[in-house]
Amino acid sequence: MPGKRIHMEHGYNLLYTPHVARADLWKISGHLDFYKVNMYDQMKIEEELYQVAELGTVYRYELSGSLHGLFRVRGFTQDDAHIFCLDDQIKDEIRGVLDLTEKILLQFGFSKYEVNLSTRQEKAVGGDDIWEKATSSLKDALDDKGWNYQVDEGGGPFYGPKIDLKIEDALGRKWQCSTIQAYSNSEKKRPIMIHRAVLGSLERFFGVLIEHYAGDFPLWLCPIQARILPVTDAQLEYCNDVVSKLKASGYRAEVCSGERLPKLIRKAEKQKIPLMAVVGAKEVETQTVTIRSRFGGELGTLTIDDFINRIKNAIGNRTSL
Repeated sequence: MPGKRIHMEHGYNLLYTPHVARADLWKISGHLDFYKVNMYDQMKIEEELYQVAELGTVYRYELSGSLHGLFRVRGFTQDDAHIFCLDDQIKDEIRGVLDLTEKILLQFGFSKYEVNLSTRQEKAVGGDDIWEKATSSLKDALDDKGWNYQVDEGGGPFYGPKIDLKIEDALGRKWQCSTIQAYSNSEKKRPIMIHRAVLGSLERFFGVLIEHYAGDFPLWLCPIQARILPVTDAQLEYCNDVVSKLKASGYRAEVCSGERLPKLIRKAEKQKIPLMAVVGAKEVETQTVTIRSRFGGELGTLTIDDFINRIKNAIGNRTSL
């Protein structure tokens, strides 16, 4: 917010206000009588399916001894989504979420994970019928996928059964990331709500991802996709132009200079930069770059447009140059 530091110096506590509130709150504050005509009505869900998704901030007061780097923190961001449907739509919607989860995890290089189905606990809320329907729908969706899974009897939350997916880090430790939960308060004409998070805590997922690749990310994921290396400082201006064109095309690039070329190349390889573009006097004259890949060695001399197209195709196919 504007003047954040000044506000804090004057004793203000900064906060975020929820976007949605009950009408009772506005009645107490006095706003309802004056602004009701400008407020949004409650949405009426009948036959149609309704899905919403967001990146939401979550806070948990974890004990200090349980905090563990990115893997367990007190404040994190989660890819939350909620699907509102009727009870006879649960299975198809769960299957759709499983397909989406599989697709996204596979893009990040995760094809193996532990799957758990947690069922009703003793202190659960809601009627027997809806619990049985929800649990059966989750189980049927898993069976349709052909996934192996373990049943955690009584391990579900109080509001409904859930499916959890755990992926492994480099040390073989398993971390829950994806979760799919179904719940309802069992009142008549109330929809079933399916809550799902594909990546779960983004901080935790990034931690697992970094260790999974040991920092050696594929081209599409790498924080720096291309490093431009001048032979001498005389080529710096052209190198900066190359970086500008790469960034304008949506790719992450930077110039590294100030040392002899062999040392710049070794540094880039040590830092696991996937692509290096060497620029000497000849490249400046011909408006080209000489490409060196960590994965494919020397790739020859290309125009900047050709270089950009090669990157585009590799990223689109999730491959390396």
